[in-house]
Amino acid sequence: NAIEKGEMDEKAWRMLLEAYSKEFPDLAQQWQMFSERKFISGWKEKIPAFEDVDTPVATRSASGKVLNAIAPHIPNLIGGSADLAPSTQTYLKGLGDFGSDRAGRNLHFGVREHAMGTILNGIALSQALIPYGGTFLVFSDYMRPAIRLAAMMKLPVIYVFTHDSIGLGEDGPTHQPIEHLPSLRAVPNLTVIRPADATETAVAWEVALENRDGPIALILTRQKLPIIDREKFAPASGLRHGAYVLVDPPSGEPEVIMLATGSEVHLALEAYEKLTKSGIATRVVNMPSQELFEKQPQSYRDAVLPPKVTARVAIEASYPQGWDRYVEPDGDVIGITTFGASAPGKVLFEKFGFTVENVISKVEAIMEAR
Repeated sequence: NAIEKGEMDEKAWRMLLEAYSKEFPDLAQQWQMFSERKFISGWKEKIPAFEDVDTPVATRSASGKVLNAIAPHIPNLIGGSADLAPSTQTYLKGLGDFGSDRAGRNLHFGVREHAMGTILNGIALSQALIPYGGTFLVFSDYMRPAIRLAAMMKLPVIYVFTHDSIGLGEDGPTHQPIEHLPSLRAVPNLTVIRPADATETAVAWEVALENRDGPIALILTRQKLPIIDREKFAPASGLRHGAYVLVDPPSGEPEVIMLATGSEVHLALEAYEKLTKSGIATRVVNMPSQELFEKQPQSYRDAVLPPKVTARVAIEASYPQGWDRYVEPDGDVIGITTFGASAPGKVLFEKFGFTVENVISKVEAIMEAR
């Protein structure tokens, strides 16, 4: 029966591992280290900081640069994409393709997101290998059962979901995710991270690799985003807390709070500059991960979102469901409640109200209604 077969397979594996350990003691020791989710020292130093980059970078591109910088120093990192490696930037250059010799570290899953998800789960169950898989965010629907099981079993799988909003442009509503972020956030034990720029993407990969408690979904842009000036604004390490104060009003005491994620953080910062000039004391909170934020002590959460400041606006190019707990009772959400359209990304952001003028209008309306 299945139990007896499993016991026989386990015994055969143990014997093989014992023989391997005697013949290759150094490699066996490394395998044991991987099984304990320990890393070869120095891998973090290989992560590009992007602080000296002065040109916009898509977070999917930043992710690809991070992956290729650290992969040679994390030998047990293995993954691929659902036939979208060039678009998701998930290919490990120079590390070969996984084939019959099992030597390569790039997996070609084919146009099979569900199969990719189940294979990633199986790899994660080895306990020694760190699996990742990439596809467009809209196609995460095809792998929902596998994502759900990974979350149920708390498997440390890393999902690289790119083309994260209407910002992808002309591919149109079939490829533009709308309901996907709130639906992924609804999965217990799944951590969703949507970084605002390349510097946060680097930190997001650190968090994902160090994670031991369930799968992580990295939500990344197709379009290029400016690098946030970390000398002027708070450091990207704040991502580890799920949400952090990016900038406060000159007075120090905010009367309104803008919350944003991903590409919309830059919109919030633009609106902040104009609101500050008009005399409205505004705080910008970057919230790349609601799940990480909810794990913080209440004292930290209250420091970021003071209960007394009830004038709040959340900004995310996604279905607004889930933001009510952060903006109610007096706040509002700038989101999308319809499917997208086929047009350049900038045109779509304007069409759906993701403009500085609309953000300021929402803030002023909330302030007047108090």
